[in-house]
Amino acid sequence: QVQLAESGGGLVQPGGSLRLSCAASGSIFSIYNMGWYRQAPGKQRELVAAITSGGSTSYADSVKGRFTNSRDNAKKKVYLQMDSLKPEETAIYYCKVDVLTGTGRPDRFLGIWGQGTLDTVSS
Repeated sequence: QVQLAESGGGLVQPGGSLRLSCAASGSIFSIYNMGWYRQAPGKQRELVAAITSGGSTSYADSVKGRFTNSRDNAKKKVYLQMDSLKPEETAIYYCKVDVLTGTGRPDRFLGIWGQGTLDTVSS
C-alpha cells in the first residue's frame, strides 16, 4: 500500500507565496512522474505542474514563471513553490504520484492521489 501526505497549504495574501510538500511512503519499488493538480470551486481539476523522474518539468501556462516544481528522490518527496499568488488560484491542491509498487521486486503500476490541501489567496 502507498500513501501520500501533503503539507504546507493555508491562507496567503495576493502576491504572497506558499510552498507545498508531498511525501510518498509505503511499498514503493520506483517513482515516476510526480505532479500537482488543483480544483477551484465550481471548476474541473486541472494539472498545474509535473516533474519526471529525470527532473524535467512542465507547467500550466497560467503558472509559468511563478510556480516551481521540484523533487527529492531520496526522500520520495515532491514540492511546489508558488509565488505571486492570485485570488483566482484559491483551490484545493492535490499531489499525484505515479509509482511502481513492490518490495524487493515490482508489483503494479498505480497513480496515487494525495488528500488535498486548501490554499486560499485572499486579503
